[in-house]
Amino acid sequence: MNIKEIKEQYEYIKGLDIMKYNLKIMLYKGLIESISDDDRKAVRDISDKCEKQIKDIESEISRVRGMMFFEEKYKDMPYICGIDEVGRGPLAGPIVTAAVVLPKDFIIPYLNDSKQLTPKRREELYDIIIENAVSYGIGSRSERYIDSEGIQKADYESMKESVSRLSVKPDVLLIDALRIPDMNIKEVSIIKGDTLSVSIAAASIIAKVTRDRLMTAYDALYPEYGFASNMGYGSSKHLEALKSIGACEIHRKSFLKNII
Repeated sequence: MNIKEIKEQYEYIKGLDIMKYNLKIMLYKGLIESISDDDRKAVRDISDKCEKQIKDIESEISRVRGMMFFEEKYKDMPYICGIDEVGRGPLAGPIVTAAVVLPKDFIIPYLNDSKQLTPKRREELYDIIIENAVSYGIGSRSERYIDSEGIQKADYESMKESVSRLSVKPDVLLIDALRIPDMNIKEVSIIKGDTLSVSIAAASIIAKVTRDRLMTAYDALYPEYGFASNMGYGSSKHLEALKSIGACEIHRKSFLKNII
């Protein structure tokens, strides 16, 4: 093969879907073997890149497996559900929660707490989770509900809604730092659970992408506040708009007492 053909093979393998990690490793190894007798520097550089890609993939799979302690602990239970919320702190918009049941021993490379991921990666993982989950449910409570009942109750009720929307009944709920009252299902509260459980991490991504899309849509209705970039949190642009033009319909009035 000439160098151009070898580079094209490398780029093809590198561009494969992240869920095809076993295939990628196999193809990288095959390419390394096919050029093992080629001493050209450019070819050796490609071989080194293949070796690095293999190590990176194996390291990532190992990292994700390290997030499956609780899933392994409760593996005898048919349906393990992760729950997480997004939007406790913003000044505008709803709180959104998600409940996700993943297939057993299901590896999703780059799965992590949604806050640790780029928007592009979150969108990519969102699609993978939706396509492969045993079941998922999404709940929310509006800014009006938050003003009326408080953020804690809004969080609990939204989480209950998420679970109720599952197509299966979970046997255990893995929850990021909370316990939901009156669930009648075994609950396990995990501090920083979105970094320690693949099920909770998956829920955090579903909730985050869902809420971000909603806030981006709100940005078209209320462009003065910059919702597409701040997602309702108190950025400088958002705070300046609140002080100059006041609140809009989706603001949490109970959160604005010391601002306007």
